[in-house]
This record gives sequence, C-alpha cells and structure tokens, in this order.
Amino acid sequence: MFRTVKNLSCSKFRYLLRFNDLGSNCIDSKRIVPFSTSSLALKDEKVKVCFVLNDGKRLEAEAKIGDTLLDVVVNNDLNIEGYGACEGTLTCSTCHVILKQEDYDRLPEEPSDEERDMLDLAYGLTDTSRLGCQITLTKDLDGLEIIVPETINDARS
Repeated sequence: MFRTVKNLSCSKFRYLLRFNDLGSNCIDSKRIVPFSTSSLALKDEKVKVCFVLNDGKRLEAEAKIGDTLLDVVVNNDLNIEGYGACEGTLTCSTCHVILKQEDYDRLPEEPSDEERDMLDLAYGLTDTSRLGCQITLTKDLDGLEIIVPETINDARS
C-alpha cells in the first residue's frame, strides 16, 4: 500500500483519506480532485465521451483510461439525475445506459451474470444496454457516445 500512496499527489491522497473515513473532516475540500483508484486510471491517458440525455442535451467529458462511466459522471460532476445511486455495487441499475451497436461491439468485456440480472430491472432495456459502472474505458473507446434512458429505475426500491 505504501508504494502506491508514495506515488499519489497530495490532493489525491487527501481525497482517499477523506472518502474512505481515514482522515479528519478538516481537509480543504476545494483543493481535492476526484479520481478513480483502478490501476489503469492512474495513467495520464485520457479519452472523450459524450452522454446524450433524453431531451437531446449532450454532456461531453474527458476521462482517464481505466475509469468507469460512473467514475466519469462523478469526477466531472455531470448533472444526470439519480445516476449511480449504489455507487457501483451492482445493486440498483440507475447507471443503465444504451450504446449504439458499433460502440457496444467495441466494449472489451461482455456483461457479467450479475450485470444482466440488474439490467433486467432497468427501464427501457435494449439489446445494447449496459450498466455504466461496469464499462471500463479503454483507448479504443475514445469518442464513445452514451445514451441515458428517459427514466432511471432504482432496483433497490
């Protein structure tokens, strides 16, 4: 653990301490920069993605390779109502997204059985539906366009 911590910037280290209940609440939160802790996301390579809302509004964002789509929404403070309520634990389906067929085919991994079970509870399910918390961005996904369904269904309620 100490090797990993040694390579983190001060702000990233404070972020980890604060949001993992390892530090005090007196940290200057204005200086904290959110980031993903996946090993791929620790690299500096970035890709661009675009979330298309039901009203046609486009939310473009830059993301680190290794981030999930849920990380992108959180780290870029994108205003998508109710998105990712379970914080990526595969228990709610609120990060349900729809991809174009060609983008769906570019994904490096098939959905797991757990993801498929959650997708069965999602509103507006399609053949190219996925959960954003399960899509990890790679260099090949640069320019990915993500359609956010009209309604978000929280499977926990």
